[in-house]
Amino acid sequence: MKKIFPVILLIVVLIAGIFTYRALYVVPVIMYHSIAVAKTDKEYANSVSPDSFRYQMGFLRKHGYRVLSVDEYVEGIRVGKNFCCKSAVITFDDGLENNYTQALNVLYENRFPAGFFVIADFVGHSGYMNWGQIKEVAQKNMTIGSHTFSHSYLPGLSPAEQIQEVVKSKKVIEDAIGKKVNYLVYPIGGFSEQVKNIVRDAGYKAAFATNRGYNRFNRDLFELKRVRFKDSDSDVVLRTKLSGFYNLIRKSKSPY
Repeated sequence: MKKIFPVILLIVVLIAGIFTYRALYVVPVIMYHSIAVAKTDKEYANSVSPDSFRYQMGFLRKHGYRVLSVDEYVEGIRVGKNFCCKSAVITFDDGLENNYTQALNVLYENRFPAGFFVIADFVGHSGYMNWGQIKEVAQKNMTIGSHTFSHSYLPGLSPAEQIQEVVKSKKVIEDAIGKKVNYLVYPIGGFSEQVKNIVRDAGYKAAFATNRGYNRFNRDLFELKRVRFKDSDSDVVLRTKLSGFYNLIRKSKSPY
């Protein structure tokens, strides 16, 4: 019995560790904006060069990360699924044209799905995708979502203006691409309980922030945290951000 007890204890500890790991693990939702070489310090925070982007996608492929579609990820959370380790979701904000010219083919080559969140009123403007490009993105196993109508900071608007930004963008995008728009990204990541209710009532299934809010485990579908990938991220930083525990170690910010 004395020889068996340590073995039993080890098994119990291992099982407890596995359950703890699964309880704390959060699928990292990667956030990109511009896939271009930054020309100014202001651009640098939201820019990843095409070479770095290709490297980062290769990193995911090389190290065996499973990239989930936005649909698969959100549905998994809704039903309480425990995602395995080394999963990830890829998202792009703003609907910039360089997402189409520099990122789409790299994603397609790697067979990675992604979510593209467009600002409805900016479509077709200089530097942004047009509707033809957005339709092509949608046809390549990518999700098209809303980044509101005019990219206004939602907590700073009146309730009527919030509804306009959330509801109008959904209708405009749906009418243009002929597909349902189920997901929204909050501009600058800002939201409130009122904004969340408006988004929910408008018929969206989920909404994404940045690192704002206190929902560290991404259990609230209407304030899902994301992880910004940067041009300068080393392999160590990439591993940390993709670990599934990054939300536990980074500082939370007020939602508004």
